[in-house]
Amino acid sequence: MAEHRPCTARNETPLQRADRNFVELLQELRVTQTGVQILFAFLLSLAFTSRFEDLDAVQRVTYVITLLLAVLAATLFTAPAALHRSLFQQGAKPRIVQVSSRLATAGLVVLVFAFSGSVLLVVDVTMGRAGGIAACAGTFLVCVGLWGLLPRLVRRAGLRDEEGGTAARSASETPSQDGTRIPAPLRRTVVQPATPNEAVPHREASARQR
Repeated sequence: MAEHRPCTARNETPLQRADRNFVELLQELRVTQTGVQILFAFLLSLAFTSRFEDLDAVQRVTYVITLLLAVLAATLFTAPAALHRSLFQQGAKPRIVQVSSRLATAGLVVLVFAFSGSVLLVVDVTMGRAGGIAACAGTFLVCVGLWGLLPRLVRRAGLRDEEGGTAARSASETPSQDGTRIPAPLRRTVVQPATPNEAVPHREASARQR
């Protein structure tokens, strides 16, 4: 019964949350799979071009490694679909989402090296070994920055905004005598009850006037 009670800010049950997370994960995989498919098709066709025979030993090794990395990335990105199909209607959706997320993360890591290797190969053939190494390093840094560093920075900024918003709300509210916080716009409209020490002089002044 506990699995069917709302558990998130969206008023979702754990199963509803797992369904939504899996749909979002599949949308992400569709984007990444497009890049992997283009890269894989390019690498496959490259071996059948006339200029492929002119590649030296280093370039051929780079080509083979990059091709295998592209295959591995494609396999990791398609593994969640195979996992879901194998465990379909067996009540394992939360576990499927957890494992699929790790597979997608591993696929992105492999894809970074596949992109870097492909850039190294192309630039090495067209501009030389030094240019290929520089382009490979630049591609690697860009991918790591956008896929790894940027999400961390966005997360930290969000946490700072949440902390700032919580502090601002706390500062704008004044605790009343019974512990209830009163928002700043209502402070002047709410009459605070007098404390016992303040009530005694007030009663004595009223008795003298009578």
